[in-house]
Amino acid sequence: MTVNAMTDICVAVLVSIAGVSDIRSRRIPNWLTLSGVCAGLALNAATAGYTGLLRSAAGMLLGFGAYLVLYCLRAMGAGDVKLMAAVGAIVGPAGWIAVFFGTAIAGGLLALGLVIFKRRLRETLWNAWFIVSELVHFRAPYKQRSDLDVKDGRSLKMPHGVAIAAGTAAVLLLARV
Repeated sequence: MTVNAMTDICVAVLVSIAGVSDIRSRRIPNWLTLSGVCAGLALNAATAGYTGLLRSAAGMLLGFGAYLVLYCLRAMGAGDVKLMAAVGAIVGPAGWIAVFFGTAIAGGLLALGLVIFKRRLRETLWNAWFIVSELVHFRAPYKQRSDLDVKDGRSLKMPHGVAIAAGTAAVLLLARV
């Protein structure tokens, strides 16, 4: 089995379990994300030595750092942050960037479907405008409107682990084409 195949299987298993868990319980378990980080570090170190370990650590830090910003803005849960750190540890920084864009597209499509299904498109467009206007002025949107906090009961929630799983699957499939 090639290194790429091992990496693909490892990340596919990780995000699949996370997606199912996020649908069922709205949580991504710590044991899963920690296992993903350890597997990514070990796999990359075993296959590429010290260089692989550094690449894995860089991917982990990139995933964690990018999603930590979203967590601090209260737009993402902590499980999503840890999951993206684990994905980064497995696929490295270049792979993580591809997964990030795949996740953004998948998440956008899933969110659009959800807001249309829940008949909240107009409200969501207004919220998006408000969020952008607050961020442009370097203000956290949730401080002005608590309903924009992902933990607020009034906010429309989507299990982001599913978007991460879908985005990762799309990237893996497109890499094979």
